[in-house]
Amino acid sequence: MLFDDESREEQVVAPDLTEKEKEKAEERTSVSAHVVHEAIRYDGEDELQRPVSALAWSGLAAGMSMGFSFVTMALFRAYLPSASWAPLVVKLGYPVGFLIVILGRQQLFTENTLTAIIPLLARRNLPTFLRVARLWVVVLLANMVGAHLFAWVVGNTSMFDRDVRAAMFQLSTQAVDVTFGTAVLRGIFAGWLIAMVVWMGAAYQNGRLAIIVILTYVVGLAGLTHIIAGAVEVLFLAMVGAKSWGAIAWGYLLPTLIGNSIGGVSLTAAVNHAQVVAGMGAPRKPLPSKS
Repeated sequence: MLFDDESREEQVVAPDLTEKEKEKAEERTSVSAHVVHEAIRYDGEDELQRPVSALAWSGLAAGMSMGFSFVTMALFRAYLPSASWAPLVVKLGYPVGFLIVILGRQQLFTENTLTAIIPLLARRNLPTFLRVARLWVVVLLANMVGAHLFAWVVGNTSMFDRDVRAAMFQLSTQAVDVTFGTAVLRGIFAGWLIAMVVWMGAAYQNGRLAIIVILTYVVGLAGLTHIIAGAVEVLFLAMVGAKSWGAIAWGYLLPTLIGNSIGGVSLTAAVNHAQVVAGMGAPRKPLPSKS
């Protein structure tokens, strides 16, 4: 008979591997969602235990560091010719701030929509919720202070020449030219992708640099709205008197914050947590041992 009775123990047909070959096979298997989930949860638990002062200083550094995305894009724009392909190169500057922040282990609000929410989804109690709220508020405020400081420097000093400042003005004008609803929608996708940088980075440590660059480049090229990177751009307009603070807060910052939060929490943290919970009862088959 081709098939044995179903009551018999399942037999696995596999090559007879040495122990060294089995180790190599295990090294080439993808990291499971359970492992990625737990790695992020451990990071999230550590972040929730950090004192407010540590979060604030790290968040301040991240807010200022994100300004280098704006500066790098402006430098590219200033020295490139006006051509249809120029945005493809200009937006290569967008990942710079994210590289500094993520590899430098600084606190960025959009990352914390994933790392902080996973422990809350796993535990679901009031103390954890309050710690998550504390983390989000402190990091967001510190990020915004850092973004304001950076925007003030580039907008009110002679740090950059006239051509670069003109490029900054062009980039800022393009960024703020968005309706409330569109800013929310673009913010959802930006929050989704930035949170996926964290999730995928935990799964593929060796390819982390490429993950950061590729995904954040897509965010910049698509014109998706990011509450901190975008804040530096639009605040530049307020610093030079081209836009009112109210117009920037209502027209860009608020809808972007809403969108980033939805994208990071609902589409990444909650969905990825759900797939792990749903698969917790599924059996996992190890590689066959050599008899």
